[in-house]
Amino acid sequence: MGLFRPIARNYERWASILSMGQDGRWRRRLVTSLEMPEGSLILDVAAGTGSITRSLQAAGYRVISLDQSDEMLGQLDGPGSRLLATAESLPIRPGAVDGLTAGYLLRYVEDLHAATAEMARVVRPGGMVAVLEFGRPDGVWGPLWWLYTRIALPLAGSLVGGGWGRVGRFLGPSIDEFWSRNTLEGLAQEWEAAGIRQVRWKRMSLGGGVVIWGVKV
Repeated sequence: MGLFRPIARNYERWASILSMGQDGRWRRRLVTSLEMPEGSLILDVAAGTGSITRSLQAAGYRVISLDQSDEMLGQLDGPGSRLLATAESLPIRPGAVDGLTAGYLLRYVEDLHAATAEMARVVRPGGMVAVLEFGRPDGVWGPLWWLYTRIALPLAGSLVGGGWGRVGRFLGPSIDEFWSRNTLEGLAQEWEAAGIRQVRWKRMSLGGGVVIWGVKV
């Protein structure tokens, strides 16, 4: 996605700062939700610059990192395979991996149904699928979140420069638009229809982040 090409080199630094340090917590929770044996082969979809990939490797997993941005994958160092592809068309044979992770993917896919089916297809029966996405806080925190994503975040991004202003302006409306069309219950039903059962989720940081995970049957 062209939005992320200009920010690939400093993506992780500013993602942490602009999320007020919460991004790392959410990604770690994503990895711990897998609960799979060390040595399991995990496909990390939308791997970006590799923050989830490295956390998976630190937990003892073997990892295939996949992203549609060559610029983002180019920042990923260390062991493991790299694949350039989209989530709707994964170049992996059915049941070839033990588990799958995806960070901030769902809002960007053109066909959510196709992407869900692909995620389920490549994971073996008994394997795990876990996804991290931005959420939208409820109650009194909702208006504060709106102010941050519509005013503070775009301003901070503009001050950082290098493409972050565009990202800051894009992020809040993108999250709102996604959750105006989807619910956690609806996503769980979509996963179950694709063969991912025991679907659970955890809202983190007052709902600003959501981890969803389930078991492939």
